[in-house]
Amino acid sequence: MWPELLPWSYIARNLWVRRVTTLLTAAGMALVVYVFATVLMMGEGIRATLVATGRPDNVMVLRKGSGAEINSAISRAQAGIIESLPGLAANGQGGKMVSREPVVLNTLPKRGSLKPSNITVRGTSEVGLALRPQVHFIKGRMFRPGTSEIVAGQAVARGFVGTGLGETLRFAGREWLVVGIFDASRSGFDSEIWGDSEQMMQAFRRNNYSSVIFKLSDPSTFDKARASLEGDPRLTLEAKPEVQFYAEQSEMLATFIRVLGLSLSVIFSIGAIVGAMITMFATVASRVNEIGTLRALGFRRQSVLLSFMAESLLLSLVGGVMGLAAASLMQAVNISTVNFKSFSELAFQFTLTPMIALQAILFALVMGLLGGFIPAWRAARLQIVDCLRAN
Repeated sequence: MWPELLPWSYIARNLWVRRVTTLLTAAGMALVVYVFATVLMMGEGIRATLVATGRPDNVMVLRKGSGAEINSAISRAQAGIIESLPGLAANGQGGKMVSREPVVLNTLPKRGSLKPSNITVRGTSEVGLALRPQVHFIKGRMFRPGTSEIVAGQAVARGFVGTGLGETLRFAGREWLVVGIFDASRSGFDSEIWGDSEQMMQAFRRNNYSSVIFKLSDPSTFDKARASLEGDPRLTLEAKPEVQFYAEQSEMLATFIRVLGLSLSVIFSIGAIVGAMITMFATVASRVNEIGTLRALGFRRQSVLLSFMAESLLLSLVGGVMGLAAASLMQAVNISTVNFKSFSELAFQFTLTPMIALQAILFALVMGLLGGFIPAWRAARLQIVDCLRAN
């Protein structure tokens, strides 16, 4: 028969009577949950930012084994072969939805600190803009083809010197005028600078493109298009859906942050578990007469054990909710870090998902379970006579 549990109102009232101790212990657990949830939100934010960069109907072509655009090289002849593939979508102006893009890194000083950091500079075109419908201008306009005009993502304009509307940047031996600021809907393009593809090739003295992006008129023909590309002996290229490419870009950094953060969370949780254990031991010591009375009234050892465990879990739940509430405020924070794949600055936001919230609460409950079991077991093992004799 399942042991009878003391009323929840009684359990909650015991926590409220010792509200100062309860609050301090819950605050310790809340801090650990805050770190745990924030780390998961950071990893999810990076993943969501890079995945949002890709479009499900776009195809990314790079040199085999390159792993990132800055390591890739596609010759003009190879780009021409890609454009000759059947099934490419038309751009409505007699051409095809194909964008040849050089990608380079450029070092710029950050606003305020003037600390240098790498920024991705992409050569693109009107077709490249059309391939990314999530990009729209919030200030200024698109650069004119064949000129030394550039446009900047809003994260770049906000964080780096010389990238505001109307300002001038000097790199690759010439001056570039910023004529537009665009919003890329919280994708990785917010951390890039765009200019005319051919002008970038000339300025950086490049003979090869970094990538070729195209759109198929029928996305279901992707496997056929990939087989044609990768089976052509003139090409040493690989094709991937753009969403898959950018998802792979996030894996290394997101995994590193999660492993490091979770390791710290586990270390911090030891302190929180010890704190909960001390609190529950103090609770047992102060309620010896009460435990004896409950046993004398007919409550079994299992009932006392489960009741004290429920008290510990309720305490940890309060701490978990507090920590999760504090972590949710981080969604309003914009931060940036270096993407290990591209070695460039990536701006992103913390992202809270229902799964992260569930994991944070479960993590708090596990701390409460571990911290409360030994004191609860001690309370259940007390003898009735010894309890009633205690002062």
